[in-house]
Amino acid sequence: MSFLRQQNILFFRSFITFSFICMAVKVNLCFSTIPSSLKTLSIDGYFNFDDVHHAARDFGNRYQFLPSAVLHPNSVADIATTIKHIWQMGPHSGLKVAARGHGHSLQGQAQAHQGIVINMLSLQGTKMQFHTGSSPYVDVSGGELWINILRESLKYGLAPKSWTDYLHLTVGGTLSNAGISGQAFRHGPQISNVQQLEVITGKGEVVSCSEKQSSDLFHSVLGGLGQFGIITRARISLEPAPNMVKWIRVLYLDFQTFAEDQEHLISADNTFDYVEGFVIINRTGLLNNWRSSFNIQDPVQANQFKSDGRTLFCLELAKYFNPEKTNVVNQEVENSLTRLSYISSTLFQSEVSYLDFLDRVHVSEVKLRSKGLWEVPHPWLNLLIPRSNIQKFAEAVFGNILTDTSTGPILIYPVNKSKWDNRTSAVIPDEDVFYLVAFLSSAVPSSAGTDGLGHILNQNKKILEFCENAHLGVKQYLPHYTTKEEWRAHFGPQWDLLVQRKSAYDPLAILAPGQRIFQKAIRYS
Repeated sequence: MSFLRQQNILFFRSFITFSFICMAVKVNLCFSTIPSSLKTLSIDGYFNFDDVHHAARDFGNRYQFLPSAVLHPNSVADIATTIKHIWQMGPHSGLKVAARGHGHSLQGQAQAHQGIVINMLSLQGTKMQFHTGSSPYVDVSGGELWINILRESLKYGLAPKSWTDYLHLTVGGTLSNAGISGQAFRHGPQISNVQQLEVITGKGEVVSCSEKQSSDLFHSVLGGLGQFGIITRARISLEPAPNMVKWIRVLYLDFQTFAEDQEHLISADNTFDYVEGFVIINRTGLLNNWRSSFNIQDPVQANQFKSDGRTLFCLELAKYFNPEKTNVVNQEVENSLTRLSYISSTLFQSEVSYLDFLDRVHVSEVKLRSKGLWEVPHPWLNLLIPRSNIQKFAEAVFGNILTDTSTGPILIYPVNKSKWDNRTSAVIPDEDVFYLVAFLSSAVPSSAGTDGLGHILNQNKKILEFCENAHLGVKQYLPHYTTKEEWRAHFGPQWDLLVQRKSAYDPLAILAPGQRIFQKAIRYS
């Protein structure tokens, strides 16, 4: 090789190296100047550029993406100003924004790597406004917790119709997904009980929307995984609240009978107000069931029923009532129970206040926190399964994949599709009845030093692979995918509409980057 050629090669390599260094410096300068530009914004709240580590964690406790700043807004205008500023910076800034409520996401969905996390809890101070007429409702901040709404609405003898099992979540967070619990068979998910929203789009526009006003944005945001706007205010439908709850559990040995009774209850009138179920694998279902603190001895824990190691299925029911109607309610409950085929010796009942029943998970949370067992990895898997395939699913998963123990509650209960609005962004199976099956696992540290998280993730993988190979038509609830192809398959026929809506309301793909649906600016044709 000639000396001149060697010199040329060395020069070329040096030039390339220098170019990459310049590019890296340019990128770093870009991110380093982003906080400076934010400091010039006129807002009532404030940005924190140093204490941002808490915004890089969530309930899932598996992903940590550090933001450049955390916005603590004092008003809706603070959020709008910030997003409009980023929108005006254009697509080359690469800056993303995530709204974070109580941080109960599972896979980093409320995080924003090198972006801005908005602390929605800062808006909690906004006063709730109650309307107590013939069609009662309450206007609340998107950063308000459901438990606070419950406590305040009970002062008026009212309460929202639909709940999640855990109430220490924000309104904007649950409405961005769906919000499901044992009342969904009757009232639908929480997104079916919203009259109006205030939303900030990815362009920084503040829009009031409802079924009659900006209806496409209204339906886009409900169940929209934060992709089309940040919910800053919501009008929630209310109904008269009961004082007491009759809380019932019964056991089944046979899944088909268990499922048939659940389906009967969600189709019958005047039975129960809440219908859920869970799976007990080798007795661990009740022992690990932190989500449902029963005030009496459970049949399995009390050793009053011998299952011989078989998988059991527990039906959990609730009937709401006021004390003056106790005798009538007792008769209605007895009549409803006679139509069920549970193991008669396993009937357990308790009476608790309406507030204590709805906030039951928090009691266990406090206990787990005191033992250092709450802030552990939670590799949850939530599935929506068509009724036509639930038996096949149960046989394979509860009979083969999960056979030894469960690492947390396994919920399973049916809901009626007719109670869901197909105009929203929520994705559900295409059958009149489908089941929520939720594997609410906790990777608790093992004294034996085994990889509990790896074991749970492997089980989740096996369950998903079975569902795909068996073509069960399953949809994930609180979905998590890493590729565009997977997201396209998840949304199916709704994908094109999703892209259209993204192009209309967040064309630079600024919002909710942790969902990993849209990585770049949207160009729809």
